[in-house]
Amino acid sequence: MSAAAEELEALLALMRRLRDPVRGCPWDREQTFASIAAFTIEEAYEVADAIGANDLGRLRDELGDLLFQVVFHARLAEEQGHFDFAAVAHAIRDKLIRRHPHVFAAPPERAAPSGRATPGAPDAAQLHASWEAHKARERAEAGQRGALADVPLALPALARAAKLGRRAARVGFDWADAAAVRAKIDEELAETDAALAEAGAALAQGDPGLAGGRHEHLCEELGDLLFAVAQWARYLRIDPEEALRGAMRKFERRFECMEAAAAAGGRRLEELSAAQWDELWTAAKAPRGS
Repeated sequence: MSAAAEELEALLALMRRLRDPVRGCPWDREQTFASIAAFTIEEAYEVADAIGANDLGRLRDELGDLLFQVVFHARLAEEQGHFDFAAVAHAIRDKLIRRHPHVFAAPPERAAPSGRATPGAPDAAQLHASWEAHKARERAEAGQRGALADVPLALPALARAAKLGRRAARVGFDWADAAAVRAKIDEELAETDAALAEAGAALAQGDPGLAGGRHEHLCEELGDLLFAVAQWARYLRIDPEEALRGAMRKFERRFECMEAAAAAGGRRLEELSAAQWDELWTAAKAPRGS
């Protein structure tokens, strides 16, 4: 047995012990699919965060945490007589073989002297199209007929917006080019400004009910604007979720620089004037604090 197989079997045994009705952990025994779902999502984000920080030591640990979530869910299913970890591994192996016919259903392509694939070998774009075609067939076989079927509701909103846009684009519902999406952003921004003006006017009239309705309209228009931005990112081949995470990491770094500078000067953040905040922010944006 390989070291990987030994470690995996040890992890599965540990999970069985944690869930043991007599000798197990009371907290682990109480968990259900629903109760640990949020932890599973959180661990996936921790993996992404470690990748973003280029911290490979932390990535190793976070991948372990994520693997434990898979083992936990598989154990719950096994206890209920549905499937076990082996079935999970078998299913994903079968799926990957099915979705890679260029690897497993034909003789391997020989590399040309230049190191490139031989003529006729599928390129990355063709492989992506084939992958998506396989996924579409699998959705159809599962009774999921719509182009937007099975886009997870639990995805972060920006990531889900981009995925919905990609799905719609595959059946021809899309803008002609990135410039057209950019124009749509201007249109949505103008509509958001108009909704904001209406909400302000309603508040000025002193009608809370009217103001509430205008606020809902403003929320709707702002949502349309964010959706359009996500589609623009898709056209620019940028992951909007990762772009926003990068912006947040940058903001955190700069804010921490401001906090440190204020503390070094003996100043309390709550007492800073707008001009002092602007001074600290400008300093934090300098190359050493960016």
